[in-house]
Amino acid sequence: MAADRDRLQRGRDAEERAARYLEAQGLTILARNFRRRAGEIDIVARDGGTLAIIEVRSRATRSHGGAAASVGMRKQQRLIRAAHLLLAAHPEWRRLPARFDVVIEEGDGEAARIEWIRHAFTT
Repeated sequence: MAADRDRLQRGRDAEERAARYLEAQGLTILARNFRRRAGEIDIVARDGGTLAIIEVRSRATRSHGGAAASVGMRKQQRLIRAAHLLLAAHPEWRRLPARFDVVIEEGDGEAARIEWIRHAFTT
């Protein structure tokens, strides 16, 4: 139980650091933690004229392939389904070209290394 709470808190902290990082890069955060049965989108942001649908992954170490390797085909499919529901809920965003990004945090806490992968995958 405590390990699950720690993992969830670590994920929330990573999402907060990722949002701050993206804002520092000039993105405007439009939504966070869009949850539906089909899946969840961690961050939705506007990058100029593009809608960025962003998955945040955090790993303390690179074992098991690191954070980037954890966004496999199944996770991509869930993100795509959630993106369709997001656009249905926010029709004002439909006119924007969209892309899927991944923000990776590797390491621990504020000292972690953050990497932003634009166009991480396509539909």
